[in-house]
Amino acid sequence: MAYAISPPYRGLSELVREGVTGRTGDRFQQALREVVDVIAGLTAVDGAAVMTDSYEMLAFGAKIARRRGSPQVELVTVTEPVVGGEARVVTPAQLGGTRHLSAAQFVHDQRDAIALVASQDRRFTVFAWSPCADQVHGHQVEALLL
Repeated sequence: MAYAISPPYRGLSELVREGVTGRTGDRFQQALREVVDVIAGLTAVDGAAVMTDSYEMLAFGAKIARRRGSPQVELVTVTEPVVGGEARVVTPAQLGGTRHLSAAQFVHDQRDAIALVASQDRRFTVFAWSPCADQVHGHQVEALLL
């Protein structure tokens, strides 16, 4: 990891734990914007940001490599949240560049993890393991961000 954070950054985890209770809608939105700005600034560094399942940020600028002895991810099921959209099975290279390939490989190796990729070509993809398809599933959600 290029930049380990010690202690972990807990801004988002604390905000999630607190929830909206005790804060007005405007105060919560402002606090959320501030936390997202901090995380966004750290993710601008080349490499991956690493967070726990409780939203604690552990590192940024991390290089994701294939787990030793793990096969390379070869196919990914891809869907988009649009009416009439159908699932496609593609190679990771068809999704984008290194960020997409690294994220798909990470989920292939760590099947209880999710990986989010926001790339410079305006693609935003959420990768998760699909036990039904027994392969990585890429949810391309940039249509929701327009």
